[in-house]
Amino acid sequence: MIEIRKAADRGVAEHGWLSSRHTFSFANYFDPEQTGFSDLLVINDDRVAAGQGFGRHPHRDMEIFSYVLEGALEHRDSMGNGSTIVPGDVQLMSAGTGVAHSEFNPSADHPVHFLQIWILPSESALGAQPRYQQMHVNPQEKRGQLRLMLSPDGSGSSLALRQDARVYAAQLDGDETVSLALPSDRYAYVHVAQGEVTLNGIRLTAGDGAKLREEAALTLADGDSAEVLVFDLRARETTLK
Repeated sequence: MIEIRKAADRGVAEHGWLSSRHTFSFANYFDPEQTGFSDLLVINDDRVAAGQGFGRHPHRDMEIFSYVLEGALEHRDSMGNGSTIVPGDVQLMSAGTGVAHSEFNPSADHPVHFLQIWILPSESALGAQPRYQQMHVNPQEKRGQLRLMLSPDGSGSSLALRQDARVYAAQLDGDETVSLALPSDRYAYVHVAQGEVTLNGIRLTAGDGAKLREEAALTLADGDSAEVLVFDLRARETTLK
C-alpha cells in the first residue's frame, strides 16, 4: 500500500524570516493523521532569509538530521561544535541527555533552503551522551543510485544513527532507475526534495512524500532534476508518549 502526502497538503508556517512546510505535525500545526511514520517524526522543509536563523534552543533524546538543498547553514552547539553546511554535506546531531544549538543563515544576500528531519532514537539509546557527526557526499555518489547516508552501524561510509533505520539519497534524471527491496518487517517513506520522479508508477513532484506499507519493493524512475530521500524504517505505527 502506498499513501501519498502531497506537498500542498502539508502544514504551513510563515514567520517572515522563515517559510516552513511540515510533512508531519509540528509546533502549532497538528493533524492527528500525520503524527509521524514509524520512527520518522519530523520532515520540515525550511527556507530561512539572509542573515536570519534559529536562536539557541534545546533538544533531548532525538536524532536530528539536516540536509541543505540550496545556500548554507551555520551550526553551533553546546558540545562545542561549529560548522557551516552546504549542499552535499550531511549533518546528524544525536541529542541524547540534552544539547542546545543554533542554526543561522550566514549569507547577507541569499536564503538557505534545507530539510530538518527528526528520527526517534531506540529505547536503548534514550539518555545516551549527545554526539555530533558530519560528512560530505559528492554528487556523483548519489547520481543514479541510492547512497546510504545514515545507518544503525555507520556502514558504507554513512553516519551512525541510534535507531533501526536507514536513510538514502538519490539524484535521478531521464532513464536512471533505482530500487530498494522491502522485507515484510519494513516500511519506507519517500520524500521528493527537488524536481520530479515516478515512484512505483506514481508521479511525484517537489515536496511530495509517500508512505509505503506491505510493498515488496520501491522503484524510483523517470526523474526530472530529482533529488529524493528514502527512509527504510521498522514496520510499526508511530506511538508518541
